[in-house]
Formats: sequence, C-alpha cells, structure tokens
Amino acid sequence: MIGLLLITHNRIGDELLKTATGMLGMCPVMTVALPVTPENDPDVVLNEARRNVTKLNQGAGVLVLTDIYGSTPSNIAVQLTDDNQVRVIAGVNLPMLVRVLNYPRLSLDELVNKALSGGRDGILLSSPSSET
Repeated sequence: MIGLLLITHNRIGDELLKTATGMLGMCPVMTVALPVTPENDPDVVLNEARRNVTKLNQGAGVLVLTDIYGSTPSNIAVQLTDDNQVRVIAGVNLPMLVRVLNYPRLSLDELVNKALSGGRDGILLSSPSSET
C-alpha cells in the first residue's frame, strides 16, 4: 500500500485530512500532514519531509499532495521526486483526497491518475436548479 504525505500551507493538509477521514470514517493509508508556515526554514521542513517519505514508504511508494504549484510547500515537495517511488501532485482539494483514500490498494501510478481525475472532476460550476 502506498503512503500519503500532505505538504501544505499552515494546517490546510491537517484540515483536509480530518474532513476526508471524518467522511469516510477511517484513514485507510499511512498518512502524514506536514504544515509549512512562514516561520519555517524550508531546509528544515525538507529534511522532515524526507524522513516522512522514508517512514511512509512500505515498498509501494509515496504520493505527495501539496496545495499551490510554485509555492514553498510545492517547491519542498518537488525536491522529494529524486526517488522514483515518489509522485507529487499540486492543487490538492477535498475531492482529490477523498478519491485517493477510496482507492488505497492501487499502484502509485494508478493512484496518481485517480487523484488527478478526482481533483478535476470535483470542480464544478454550481447554480440553483431551474426546476421547482
């Protein structure tokens, strides 16, 4: 089973994880949420992220979800991809995370595809129904 690492601004990852696991009633994968605050030294956070990848990788790899591409959390996450068992996706949202947690037994590459589709498919323009 893959491991899941969320690297986000402040506690976004913690809150997304708490919400998703509350909806599902459990967390089916080993997961760590790593917050990045303005006070953090990015090198210190990178070292902590590397330790977490090592802890989370039980042989099937680690999926890293981060919030905004090009931001400090994303830049830290990208530095983890030197290991071919780590994939990073920027733009995490709740539908993406729920999709990932619903498919814990997929391979890393299959899970990446599920995460991407969950994130995209979860973004919809909503409007009131014209029917009464």
